[in-house]
Amino acid sequence: MGEFDLLLLLLAALFAGFIDAVAGGGGLIQVPTLLVALPGESPATVFGTNKLSSIFGTANAALRYARRIALPWGVALPAAGAAFVFSFAGAAAVSWLPRDVVRPLVLGLLVLVLVYTVARPGFGAIGGTRLARPREWRLALVAGAVLGFYDGFFGPGAGSFMIFAFVRWFRLDFLHASGAAKFVNLATNGAALAYFAPSGHVLWGIGLGMAVFNILGAILGARLALRHGSSFVRVSFVIVAALLILRLGYDTFS
Repeated sequence: MGEFDLLLLLLAALFAGFIDAVAGGGGLIQVPTLLVALPGESPATVFGTNKLSSIFGTANAALRYARRIALPWGVALPAAGAAFVFSFAGAAAVSWLPRDVVRPLVLGLLVLVLVYTVARPGFGAIGGTRLARPREWRLALVAGAVLGFYDGFFGPGAGSFMIFAFVRWFRLDFLHASGAAKFVNLATNGAALAYFAPSGHVLWGIGLGMAVFNILGAILGARLALRHGSSFVRVSFVIVAALLILRLGYDTFS
């Protein structure tokens, strides 16, 4: 790998860390860049290296959110626990289930998410009345399981889907939803790494180098999100969702 490719990966990690810390969707930047810079590596190695880089930035952003705002732990913890288990299962399913079958479905869901969010200007501006604790825990386990499997199996837009789910079904505002989503995403990244690392599908030198820049991007993204609040996260969420739709649409129909 040449110096230009390494610089490209580091810049991609920086931008991905920023996007992930605010609205999810950093994989939209980091995974395609890894595929271009490492054409001789298997998809599993690309995904494993991406997870290694991402987990550091996600952990940093999660800690920053936890220090500055009161996170909804009654939602975040059960969702993260279920997501860890099912993300591992999703990563294992990559080897026997065709991912191309999933892409059109994900594209359709992203379009619905974007239309719903744009059509309701007040959506996620402020938090609503929380659900009863037993129901909230059950729903969090289901949401964590579904989104965890998806992140381990396919991945693009997982962070954005998490934020939308926390706003729509758990009545959080966008800022608190983004903070909770970081802990769920941390669990899914950890589970995927637990699958990819023992099988040798991680380029440690490249991944750790990218992790430094991913952390720098996450610091900036979390700082801006916490400073400007839900409105900033909401706008970022809409932009990321639109970019994901364009990317998946190109992959699906090209």
